[in-house]
Amino acid sequence: MPSLAIIGTGYVGLVTGACFAEVGHTVLCVDNDPRKVEMLTAGGIPIYEPGLEDLVKRNVAAGRLRFSTSTAQAVQEADVIFICVPTPPQPDGSVDLSFIEGVAREIAANLTSYRIIVDKSTVPVKTGEKVAETIRRYARTKVDFDVVSNPEFLREGFAVDDLMHPDRVVVGVSGPRPAALMREIYEPFKAPIIVTDTNSAELIKHAANSFLALKISYINAIANICEASGANVLEVANGMGMDERIGRRFLNAGIGFGGSCFPKDLSAFIKISETLGHDFRLLKEVQKINADQMDRFVKKITDTLWVLKDKRIGVLGLAFKQNTDDVRLSPAIELCNRLLKEGAKIRVYDPKAMEKAKPILPPGPTVEYVDNMQDVPVGCDAVAIATEWPEFGKLDWASARQQMIAPILFDGRNLLDRLEMESLGYLYKGVGR
Repeated sequence: MPSLAIIGTGYVGLVTGACFAEVGHTVLCVDNDPRKVEMLTAGGIPIYEPGLEDLVKRNVAAGRLRFSTSTAQAVQEADVIFICVPTPPQPDGSVDLSFIEGVAREIAANLTSYRIIVDKSTVPVKTGEKVAETIRRYARTKVDFDVVSNPEFLREGFAVDDLMHPDRVVVGVSGPRPAALMREIYEPFKAPIIVTDTNSAELIKHAANSFLALKISYINAIANICEASGANVLEVANGMGMDERIGRRFLNAGIGFGGSCFPKDLSAFIKISETLGHDFRLLKEVQKINADQMDRFVKKITDTLWVLKDKRIGVLGLAFKQNTDDVRLSPAIELCNRLLKEGAKIRVYDPKAMEKAKPILPPGPTVEYVDNMQDVPVGCDAVAIATEWPEFGKLDWASARQQMIAPILFDGRNLLDRLEMESLGYLYKGVGR
């Protein structure tokens, strides 16, 4: 098996490195943060991702997974080098590729024999060409190499399972040599491998994420029509989803999508399209519908409670989705900020994301963190569900109703059964139902 290196140990890099090691590859993960490297070497992880900690510990102990701060070491030891560094958004929606360029220059400075350099970070189309150009420009000696595009399709909260059991692997190459080696790397995963050109592979990632965001905004628009007509968006989504041409996944109405992928990739694809001469108006409308969902949900709260000033509202959820501690561009955090802006006081709980939320929502007179979800409703004028953690459905809502000032429930994720909540005495407000 070829030896592998991963540059960057964020969500994508760490999960990729651990899963590659799990199937038998020898993997060196590189990060420029010595404290993170020390933690990972000891078997700890800086993020919450189900199954990942055990995976890291097991493969570190087996000697298949190592960590370092040296890109030079990675270039010297590995046959294939995966670039998994951040590609953050810029104010105009375009992608900041400075981390990609920096790694490409480091690789060039240490390149002495043939290597395959793999872009796994989400990047605009033609980035592979720029990476190859950068390596040729800054390499100290003329040396052969190939640049490959291998976009990731990992869902936070399900990333280990997604990588261990992928529905497809996309590989963009410029020739048969890197294609053969990439097939060998992914052979243990027993997944369909799509081999295409580099530009097409880069476009596949942005096109896929933008389409999924479109599905979410579409069902949210349908939810608004359901509310106006008295229909139930859950029944509509089920009826749509049984059509195999559409499918049920990503047809869950709510307060909108967030996180580090969909909003960023959507903005980037709009900007990429503009650069290529196409005004992608459809995706601009997807963004607008997503932003409108939060406006509609906050209006639902203000219309029901009338005055939010000095009202206490319990908020269940802070992460942008379940099974993660990631609060980047989280709709739950935005909801909290909107409530605070209206003068409300909030009591919040999340199973995994509270520590990462505290720098954004500092504890104080208006923000109270509690260690038990059952304590959230106590003394509240209303409760809002902002993240679809399954355990929120198991909260003792009958008991909670007795502890609230007013039994009002705003279900921003349609997590609960409306009729059941109403039978318990709640004024229930969901999305599209």
